[in-house]
Amino acid sequence: MQTDQTAGEAQGAGDRRDGEGGGVRGEQAVVADDVLQGREQFPLDGEPLQDGLDAELADAALVVEAVLERLSVKRELFAALEDIVGDDCLLATNTSSLSVTAVAGALRLPGRLVGLHFFNPAPLLPLVEVVSGFATDERAARCASATARAWGKTPVSSADTPGFIVNRVARPYYAEAFRVYEEGAADPATIDAVLRGSGGFRMGPFELTDLIGQDVNEAVTRSVWESFFQDVRFTPSLAQRRLVESGRLGRKSGHGWFPYGEDAAPGAGARTEGPARAPASVTVQGALFAADALPGLIEEAGIEVLRKEDAVPGLPGWIELSGGTRLFLADGSAADDAGMPVVHFDLALDYRAATRIALAPAAGVDATALSEAVGLFQALGKDVSVIADIPGMIVARTVAMLVDFALDAAARGVASSDDIDTAMRLGVNYPRGPLDWGTELGARWVLETLESLHEEYPTGRYAPSQALRRLAAAQEEDEAS
Repeated sequence: MQTDQTAGEAQGAGDRRDGEGGGVRGEQAVVADDVLQGREQFPLDGEPLQDGLDAELADAALVVEAVLERLSVKRELFAALEDIVGDDCLLATNTSSLSVTAVAGALRLPGRLVGLHFFNPAPLLPLVEVVSGFATDERAARCASATARAWGKTPVSSADTPGFIVNRVARPYYAEAFRVYEEGAADPATIDAVLRGSGGFRMGPFELTDLIGQDVNEAVTRSVWESFFQDVRFTPSLAQRRLVESGRLGRKSGHGWFPYGEDAAPGAGARTEGPARAPASVTVQGALFAADALPGLIEEAGIEVLRKEDAVPGLPGWIELSGGTRLFLADGSAADDAGMPVVHFDLALDYRAATRIALAPAAGVDATALSEAVGLFQALGKDVSVIADIPGMIVARTVAMLVDFALDAAARGVASSDDIDTAMRLGVNYPRGPLDWGTELGARWVLETLESLHEEYPTGRYAPSQALRRLAAAQEEDEAS
């Protein structure tokens, strides 16, 4: 099955639908995974699905299919089921990569089929994506949601779009990390460490795809990319393709991005700078916006903070070291673009709680100034990783893209804003929903970060969505009024 979090079995019960939009209750919900028993063609020449099972299915109020991830197999199975179950039986497909609309296309009553996409391990993860195809009746979708809720799950409603919610919105988490690696800015262990320690993510994308399986994760990315007619925003990674071609599929094969085995230490070796002397004082120029917690943390570390207002009002400020080197929050541009000694520091979910910070120096920054910048963040109790100068660094570019993908999905009616944030928190354990995170960062910061990235990479990959542009304009209008 092609999914980043492979679907599990739906376990529940049902006699009939419990009123308008109510859930299924009783003892006759059936999981069709047990029906197929590994067979790829079912039924054959009208033979019964399984000896003695026709009668059991005839009384079912809900049948959940979890068979081979192949459209022809699913359509044939549902066509057979329609001849057995009653017209009021709710049918559900557990597909993660196929169109629910296409699965239902051959049915006599396509309105009763919905998608129920569970996340693995299904007994532990609460999220269920309830997917409505183009022909799905609203009542059927409400019934499926109510049933999932009765099972103790958290249902979110999704339109039938490639990747649904999670597998669509999550693509940049993998893609941006792979892009940073492919450009030689940092190694996998360091990228993972920064996204965990600074971004607050539970697992880095390299260790996560090793756990999922490189073949599975790459297939999902490729499926979404092809379903969107090779939209550049969903472009797969060549480096990941090479892993798959070489058979390095992750933990299951003993080697992926990292080696696995008794003596292996997967993920170890993140670049961490040695101890450096902190500056006695720094000057903070203007507002640091998303990094506005830093001056207070610096003062708490016993470093004097001088404040000046030489920065242009409304534009990002900076932290200035004694020798004149300026430290800016990553904004989508390269440090070298500034034309002066500049060190970019990466975005953090919470600068107080962050355990690691990445720095990216411009070519003109000398070793003494870089060491002083390292020492400054070490004085705040952070591990420091110095990476090559790359636009958007690691966390900043990743979060900006996640926010934009989520805004675009909401604007296109894929799901509500609340359901998108819920799906990303519960389905892939993000520290915050991307829309909630974007609200804190501000649409203007996200927009300017992506516009800078788009200028650096004029391929369309980082072109901001119209939803983001409209939100940024509305926020600016509100601030001006």
